[in-house]
Amino acid sequence: MSSPPPARRLRLGLPRRVFSQVLLMQVAIAAGVVVLATGLFLAPLGDQLDDQAMRRALAIAQTTATRPQLAADLVATRPSADGPVQREAERVRRASGAEYVVVMDRNGVRWSHTDPEQIGEVVSTDPSAALGGREVMQIDEGTLGRSARGKVPLRDADGRIVGVVSVGIAYDSVRARLVHAVPGLFAYAGAALAIGALAAYLISRRVQRQTRDLAFSDISALLAEREAMLHGIREGVVALDRGGRVRLLNDEARRLLCIGDEAVGRSLDEALGPGRTTDVLAGRVTGTDLLTVRGRRVLVANRMPTGDGGAVATLRDRTELEQLGRELDSTRGLIDALRAQDHEHANRMHTLLGLLELGMHDDAMEFVGEVVGDHRTTSEQITERIHDPLLAALLVGKAAVAAERGVVLSLSAPTLLPDRLIDPRGLVTVVGNLVDNALDAAAGAPHARVEVEARTEGRTAVLTVRDNGPGIPVERRELVFTDGWSTKEPPAHGKRGIGLSLVRRLAERHGGSARVTEAHGGGAEFTVVLPEALAEPGPAGDRLASDLITEAGPVREAGSAAAATEEESR
Repeated sequence: MSSPPPARRLRLGLPRRVFSQVLLMQVAIAAGVVVLATGLFLAPLGDQLDDQAMRRALAIAQTTATRPQLAADLVATRPSADGPVQREAERVRRASGAEYVVVMDRNGVRWSHTDPEQIGEVVSTDPSAALGGREVMQIDEGTLGRSARGKVPLRDADGRIVGVVSVGIAYDSVRARLVHAVPGLFAYAGAALAIGALAAYLISRRVQRQTRDLAFSDISALLAEREAMLHGIREGVVALDRGGRVRLLNDEARRLLCIGDEAVGRSLDEALGPGRTTDVLAGRVTGTDLLTVRGRRVLVANRMPTGDGGAVATLRDRTELEQLGRELDSTRGLIDALRAQDHEHANRMHTLLGLLELGMHDDAMEFVGEVVGDHRTTSEQITERIHDPLLAALLVGKAAVAAERGVVLSLSAPTLLPDRLIDPRGLVTVVGNLVDNALDAAAGAPHARVEVEARTEGRTAVLTVRDNGPGIPVERRELVFTDGWSTKEPPAHGKRGIGLSLVRRLAERHGGSARVTEAHGGGAEFTVVLPEALAEPGPAGDRLASDLITEAGPVREAGSAAAATEEESR
């Protein structure tokens, strides 16, 4: 036969629920406080009752000893059960409610006692202190048991000590008073414990609602998981309190916003400074997937209010996605330009073939010269005035795109930019964004044209792009530089409204400015001023064009420029 399964041990421990644990702990604390308070009250209460009893006995003895006749009778008579001293002592005992009143002479012989047989006997306690002239209070054992005693010297008319008056209060009466006080004290203690238990229950219910009745171990695990999640996800998280102060930042938010722990406890305006990013995180700009630019990063922000009046904002880094999208747009534009050139080249080849078949050789030679000359003229005009190879390649490519869209892209007469740019890629970003916006604005207009002007004033570069499009109303000329603002349809890969914001930020980062006005004859004119954009003239400030221009020709240069415009917004 198989043995029966072992009995399961009964395991006692704290309950797992927070409500039960908090209630149990608070009730235990309340009970402990009540018991401690009761004990602390009872201990001095017994001492106080003893002291009161001893003082009462001493007062009765003092009153009895002040009677002159008592001292005279003690000297003049013999101790007896019916003597004047016994009669007086019994009268005082009955009147005061004392347990006994004993009068003794200097030899300690009793002249009065509640038990007449004890009269004439020597007292059982030492009366020497009282015979020495001191008053004594004490709790002592005698022939009548434990009692609170008061002893005073008995003096005659001349002040000589002739005996002692000893008065006793039964200690049982003191204990009875203490026991009588205990029920009332326990009633107060029980009421206090009940009130404490009720308060503990209410507090526990509130804690239960706030913690959603989770166990402490679950709360600890959730906190650990939250910390791991906040600092492990690749999305910035910013928690704000009801006053708009930063309460929490995870590692990704610190990286994206370029701030540290010093921002915690400060308002967003103090931590980030004024700007669109601050407005979005603070809730002054509403919406979902709001675009904002922080430094060189393009961020997508969302904000969710919390129940306590604060908010949690999340940030996603879309810089790389925007760069890839803009590169894709640039590649598509270049492909469209190449496709148009291929189509145009086929038409020209068909025309040339027809001229040759018709025997019009002179016309064919003239036609070839015109075609080659037009393209060479455009490239030569740009490279003669724009000495930076990266920017020149960009404009050559943009000229091909503009021609396909029916827009004339030209350089103004004052244009002259030496090959001493400190940040050519930043300048490519500025020119690429401005030219793209100008092409979009001018496309479809009669005699559509875009004019680019790049000139220098010392080491300052001044860039101007004009178009003859519809222009920008005065009330919107500052709004166009705001993150996320655009009048064009968004592309497939994301949202618009970043390019001009990047232009202004780049200009301001160089200590310059970006503005828009009305062009002469209508349209818009964007002007960007970049102080200290050029290196000092000399060998250290020159760059070799051969480092950036390859042997593939203008089309390859345009491709390089398109790849260089990483932050170009279409």
